[in-house]
Amino acid sequence: MNKSILSVHDLNKKEILNILNLSKSLKKQRYNNKLKNKNIALIFQKPSTRTRVSFEVGINQLGGNSIVLNWNDLQLGREETVEDTVKVLERYCDAIIARVYSHEDLVKMNNVSKIPIINALSDMEHPCQILSDLFTIYEHFGSFNNLKLAYIGDGNNVCNSLILGCAILGINISVATPKGYEPDYDIIKKAKKISKNEINLLNKPIDAVNNANILYTDIWVSMGKENETKKRLKVFKKYQINKNLLRFSNKNSIVMHCLPARRGLEITNDIIDSKNSIIWTQSENRLHMQKAIILKLLKL
Repeated sequence: MNKSILSVHDLNKKEILNILNLSKSLKKQRYNNKLKNKNIALIFQKPSTRTRVSFEVGINQLGGNSIVLNWNDLQLGREETVEDTVKVLERYCDAIIARVYSHEDLVKMNNVSKIPIINALSDMEHPCQILSDLFTIYEHFGSFNNLKLAYIGDGNNVCNSLILGCAILGINISVATPKGYEPDYDIIKKAKKISKNEINLLNKPIDAVNNANILYTDIWVSMGKENETKKRLKVFKKYQINKNLLRFSNKNSIVMHCLPARRGLEITNDIIDSKNSIIWTQSENRLHMQKAIILKLLKL
């Protein structure tokens, strides 16, 4: 296993399955002292609810100490380099978890760091979210065999990591985005090298959800894209998960959303709160997955 996790692609199938199994165990037994005397730095350039709370609570449940640092609390806000900051923090801490705007900042951190770097979200990927989602899917279906996932909306960081995760585990995936909002081209190339399963890039949501077992969406206006709000709301208007779209999917399909949700935009209220939705379990499982990731990287 790599020292750090910046991308889902940093893990192979066996490593992902090992982390999923550990998450399952940690969900059953939430408290232990495997992180006793360990200090974990959490750097937040972007705000967060689930990522911050799940990591902090998880570290606490494992007996460790979390040090939460806003980007501007650090000398990064006064133009100290990312590399210099990491060289200091690695002398104090056992791992660094960072939620940033630019994926390149994570690469810079990892290039100089002697301790694990964990990507808690960047503009390119959101691996912790997707590893947790894969755990949730496995928990629900019992395996990854013969599954099709349909992602509807913006080809963003979540979509990028989801494509890689599905490729590694052999899940067929169809992505429906408006033209010009497709997932990253290099991510698609990597995924197609990994897997012989279906990776379909489409423009019509109905085509994507046909016989899908899993419907997945995310907000249309991600952090940092607020200046595009008016345009995006118009472009994505037809990319909503609603009762009409759901009827084209598999009879027993489930609905996922990484949250926060803009109810009435990318997904309707009745679908979020329906029997098909596993969104709240999906959110809870972030806690168990974050713990598993830390323990695996620290080899504990």
